[in-house]
Amino acid sequence: MKRELFDEDHELFRQSVRGFMERNVVPKQEQWIEAGSVDREAWLQAGEAGLLCPWIEEEYGGPGGDFLHSTIVSEELSRAYESGFAIPLHSDIVVPYIHSFGSAEQKKRWLPGCVSGELITAIAMTEPNTGSDLAGLEATAKKIERDGETRYVLNGSKTFISNGMLCDLCLVAAKTENSEDPHRNVSLFVVEAGTPGFVKAKKLAKMGLASQDTAELAFEDCEIPEANRIGPEGAGFMMLMNKLQQERLVVAIMCQASAEQVLADTLKYVGEREAFGRPIGKFQNTRFKLADCATEVEVGRHFLDAVVRRHAKGEYLVKECSMAKLWQSEMLCRVVDECLQFFGGYGYMLEYPISRAYMDARVQRIYAGTNEIMKVIIAKQLGL
Repeated sequence: MKRELFDEDHELFRQSVRGFMERNVVPKQEQWIEAGSVDREAWLQAGEAGLLCPWIEEEYGGPGGDFLHSTIVSEELSRAYESGFAIPLHSDIVVPYIHSFGSAEQKKRWLPGCVSGELITAIAMTEPNTGSDLAGLEATAKKIERDGETRYVLNGSKTFISNGMLCDLCLVAAKTENSEDPHRNVSLFVVEAGTPGFVKAKKLAKMGLASQDTAELAFEDCEIPEANRIGPEGAGFMMLMNKLQQERLVVAIMCQASAEQVLADTLKYVGEREAFGRPIGKFQNTRFKLADCATEVEVGRHFLDAVVRRHAKGEYLVKECSMAKLWQSEMLCRVVDECLQFFGGYGYMLEYPISRAYMDARVQRIYAGTNEIMKVIIAKQLGL
């Protein structure tokens, strides 16, 4: 079925993004995988091409587009099998906190660099002992007065932080002391790279997302000015709940696009690969299995586009975004597993994109809130 989500401007933008991927991403993928990180030059190139935060207004250096432009960037990254270049994390998960809840001074200070790629962002929520339980954070931010200025001293550890080693700005969730209510004592802070006490402790080795820089971070008496707090003190939990819907939707968008690309490449492969004197796509098992995959992909696409359309118009869709994250991530794992089987031994070789897709798919059911948490949220939205 034809998609009806994008207008002519969006489709022209897609052509530009696809060309960028072919020129600036695909040729570097092996290099990035070996390094375990995307180089900063690529971020600057993406900024120059208008791929970073394409929804930000011109007054902050942005192109003045919308969330659908970001959707296209996410889809084209997935189409290129590039899971490590964390543009969606930067553009659609971290920077929106500054844009929505930051002061006028904070926006002028940070947003232009986020658009240009000079400032790479990360978000530090997850801790070694908390996982998806944001109300159980242990990192603290103690308010002090020094030389007539209000400051905060951060202490604690964060883990599984994408862009953790590269980041210039890290949005950190920490407990403040204004309330005993765990939902009212979390605040958000921007910690800038180079701040004393901000330790980028270790790059983590992972099963998938090979070119993504994922790290453990530590804050050891890390002192920052009050001007680096985002929004009111104690409002962090509510801000996180507000923005997690888009984070989950972004995961769903990338899962859907990945499933579509895996299916397309598999259909091509089974038409060319022969066994017992004919293409393996002619065997009934192949045809039936791929018919199932194609149906799941098609159903997922039209549900997701409906959610994206409503989200882009400003609707707050807790249930639907949670459903999309749950469905698309589970569907991707099913589809990539079925498709890899048709590649036989080649599907197990890292040189084949299907192998990378298989390893990259598994974490989609974990981050942005585990799928078990998605079911809890959906059940609550159903009144259960």
